[in-house]
Amino acid sequence: MAVLSLDQHLCFALYSASRAMTAAYRPVLTEMNLTYPQYLVLLVLWEAAEASDDAGPGGAAGVTVSHLGERLHLDSGTLSPLLKRLEANGFVSRRRSQADERLVEVTLTESGLELQARAQCIPESLFSSTGMTEGDAANLRDAVRQLADALTASSRGPRTTQE
Repeated sequence: MAVLSLDQHLCFALYSASRAMTAAYRPVLTEMNLTYPQYLVLLVLWEAAEASDDAGPGGAAGVTVSHLGERLHLDSGTLSPLLKRLEANGFVSRRRSQADERLVEVTLTESGLELQARAQCIPESLFSSTGMTEGDAANLRDAVRQLADALTASSRGPRTTQE
C-alpha cells in the first residue's frame, strides 16, 4: 500500500491554510495590540453587541465565558488568559452574572467598541489580497464548515439507523 505524500493530505492543506491565514492577520492585528485568538473573542462580543438591545456599561451586552468557549471551541483554561489580556488592555471587562453567580460575563468597554470600527476593514482587505472571488471564498468557507461539522459528528461515535 502506497503512503500518501504530505501534500496529498487534506489535513495538511487545512493546517497550512490556517497558519497562512493567521500570519496574514498578524501585522494588522499587531497594530491594534491584538492576537488572532483575542480578535476572535472580540468578534463574538461585537456580534452580541449588535444583536442585543440590553446594552451594558460600555454599550454592549455581556456574554458568558462558557458561551465564548462554545462559539470559539475553546476551553476555559485557554480563554481565561485571553480574557485577562483583553481586560488588561482595556477592551473588555469581566464580572459575575447577577442572575447566576457561577457565571462570568464578559462585556466590551468603550475602547473595545471603538476597536470594532478599526477592525471592520480587516476581512475585506485580506480577502482582496487572495485574488479569490467572493463566490469562491463563500464556497470554500461553506465546504470547510461542512467538513468541520462532519468531523465533529463522527467524533461523537457511529450513527445508528434509528437516529
